[in-house]
Amino acid sequence: MTVPKQSHLRGLQYHIMDSIMYGMMNYVQWQLRHEVSSHEALETYLKECASWDRASYFSAPPMKTYEMDNNILSWESPISSSFVENNCVRVLFFPASKKKSDHHPTLIILHALMSASDHGYRRIAAQMNQRGWNVLFPHLPFHYSRRPRGHTNGALTITTDLIRNAETVRQAIQEIRQLMLWLRMQGSERIGILATSYGGWLASLLLSLEHVDFAILLQPIIDLNVALFHSPLARMMGSSLRAHGVTPAHLDRHAHLTGPAHEQPLTPSERIVVIGGTYDCIAPPKQLQHFSSNWNVHYEEVAQGHFGYKAMKKAILILQEMSH
Repeated sequence: MTVPKQSHLRGLQYHIMDSIMYGMMNYVQWQLRHEVSSHEALETYLKECASWDRASYFSAPPMKTYEMDNNILSWESPISSSFVENNCVRVLFFPASKKKSDHHPTLIILHALMSASDHGYRRIAAQMNQRGWNVLFPHLPFHYSRRPRGHTNGALTITTDLIRNAETVRQAIQEIRQLMLWLRMQGSERIGILATSYGGWLASLLLSLEHVDFAILLQPIIDLNVALFHSPLARMMGSSLRAHGVTPAHLDRHAHLTGPAHEQPLTPSERIVVIGGTYDCIAPPKQLQHFSSNWNVHYEEVAQGHFGYKAMKKAILILQEMSH
């Protein structure tokens, strides 16, 4: 068997794997198809956002109060949604020692959209604990403990309701900034980020607002036009949005706030790594290569689609090097 044929078969394998996930996600979006933002409401929102800069849009007040119960840190979200379950921030805390010293360096893990399980993240946390690092695993808006009753885990995060999409990103960024401020006040001087897909999008926005020790971004969502209008993931959303007069140009008008490529990171470029997947249609490798070049950060690529484990295996190796 020739190498090109082997490569073709691998690509077909990853395409099939991704297609199954795309089908599931499109079905979830079909169930939410009636929640599309009206053209008028979206125009009003975009006009309001036009005068905002990123620092103001994502500005977050300190936590008012917080609770730590059975290694779960919780506090009231700075942004309230119409779903009560989503208005309490919850972060799983994996301490490096029983003393729970906050002076340990801390890794923040930002999970993917509709993340089905935290088992893999818990294994990473255990490995980092052995290296002397605390680990924090935030439940991002509409996920895990914040999933509204009657909805699939994470389903409300990205839908045809573009206003809610934007406000959910805003909510997540503000919450993570509150968490980072809390960490620094507790004495944690080194903060690293490991982020996947949707979490990678959030992390890439955070990096233009916060300085961290390092960041590893696995297949981050960089171009929303591709993700919402042109990727297999967005067949349901894209057709519904176009039917309501919403085009990629509307997303472009909000990109100064939520487009990662519109700002440069505050973290030194040599401390940021982007990992892409050769067969990824949601975060295409050429797109990530261009983004990495623009940021002047290191880019790695593995043979997988958007869904798979090779990228995380590569990330763990890089994590071990950067966390010394």
